Amino acid sequence: MSDEEHHFESKADAGASKTYPQQAGTIRKNGYIVIKGRPCKVVEVSTSKTGKHGHAKCHFVAIDIFNQKKLEDIVPSSHNCDVPHVNRTDYQLIDISEDGFVSLLAENGNTKDDLRLPMDESLLSQIKDGFAEGKDLVVTVMSAMGEEQICALKDIGPK
Repeated sequence: MSDEEHHFESKADAGASKTYPQQAGTIRKNGYIVIKGRPCKVVEVSTSKTGKHGHAKCHFVAIDIFNQKKLEDIVPSSHNCDVPHVNRTDYQLIDISEDGFVSLLAENGNTKDDLRLPMDESLLSQIKDGFAEGKDLVVTVMSAMGEEQICALKDIGPK
């Protein structure tokens, strides 16, 4: 064997894949799909009939779950598509900093300080107004493919 030591960069996800394969024909409306490297929620699926040269095709219309851009893709229904692992986690809002970052408290007592306020205007104003009024707020953070964003808000009463 060799005498040199091997050093590996450790990642927190233990090598878990950001996506998993799923046959295009089995992906339905409100499911998730990766289009052009972006995690998306499917809003419309149409399947064309088998043509002269074989494959039936699935036409996906989907909206990026982080920036709300509309993306489309056409894939043969028998081929595999990448589907992102989408997780939702609830955190209690502790603080909003001047530079637009939020301080969140997880259920296990750890704090999370690396998330920005959402770009969505109505959600942003709800969070800021509720925090200014001293309400006890719980935000839902959606994460997929290494990105995270606040996507929902719950009011659990006064502090």
